[in-house]
Amino acid sequence: MKFAFPLPHLVELKETPAWERQVTGPQMAYLAREAERLGYDMIAVPEHFIIPRAHVPLSGAHYFHAAAAQGFFAGATERIRINSCIAILPLQHPVVTAKALATVDWLSGGRVMATFGVGWLEGEFQLLGVPFSERGRRADEYLAAILELWTSDDPQFEGRYVSFRDVAFAPRPVQKPHPPIWLGGDADPVLRRAAKYASGWWPFLTPPERLAERIDFIKSQPEFRGEPFEVMYGLSTERLGEGHVVRDVARARPGQSKQAIIDRLGWFKEQGVTMTSVPTPPCRDLEECLDYARFVIEEIKPALQ
Repeated sequence: MKFAFPLPHLVELKETPAWERQVTGPQMAYLAREAERLGYDMIAVPEHFIIPRAHVPLSGAHYFHAAAAQGFFAGATERIRINSCIAILPLQHPVVTAKALATVDWLSGGRVMATFGVGWLEGEFQLLGVPFSERGRRADEYLAAILELWTSDDPQFEGRYVSFRDVAFAPRPVQKPHPPIWLGGDADPVLRRAAKYASGWWPFLTPPERLAERIDFIKSQPEFRGEPFEVMYGLSTERLGEGHVVRDVARARPGQSKQAIIDRLGWFKEQGVTMTSVPTPPCRDLEECLDYARFVIEEIKPALQ
């Protein structure tokens, strides 16, 4: 099983500890390098562009532009994969998205990934002038347009929301045929989209008891290509409820015993999970955070190989 590093201060929620709120960009770059040195497989960056004031008490306002942050972390490291979790696909023109990710992939020597979602915060869509009810249709069209730009010598696309022909697009991504695309979300249309376009799935609201069933649903779709397929499910994913509400699920709390973590992640692996993360328990500073990250790699990861 692969492990993603839970980089601190990517978001600020009510329960975010004071020390984490003080972590700076240069310190995050240091942590990313340490995660790479320890043997973590991935860093993932969440994204929101703008948060309606009424929603700040629940989800906070501290979010990065995913592709910009991916470029920063890619520049600070040499080997680790840099993903988004999630990039809100319908809120940015697909040519801009394709260019941003191709740029990071080219400059990093082929280490960028993207987990796309259709978005859930309707007020954010209203503020950016994108019809919330069209986000699924836009996502399908945007994905197809991005792949056309990344893979075609003569990119052409004709759609309802985006069209182009007689254009040039360079540099294309280093990774062939293109950087890995994962889909984030839980509804049937998301899973069908994952079967058609993606090489991975990142669920958020799916109970772990339903993971195997939902993975089978993806692989049963006629457009599923039968290629290796990644599934990311963190140890604390169950604590995330609808609309960013935090649920108190005892088995998903940070700070479980070594054996409890191994047993739970081993069961995840049996359900089809290929990548996970272990939440950092309460700590006082960066070094305690790194001590726990080291414990996960040295004590937990070998037991799941």
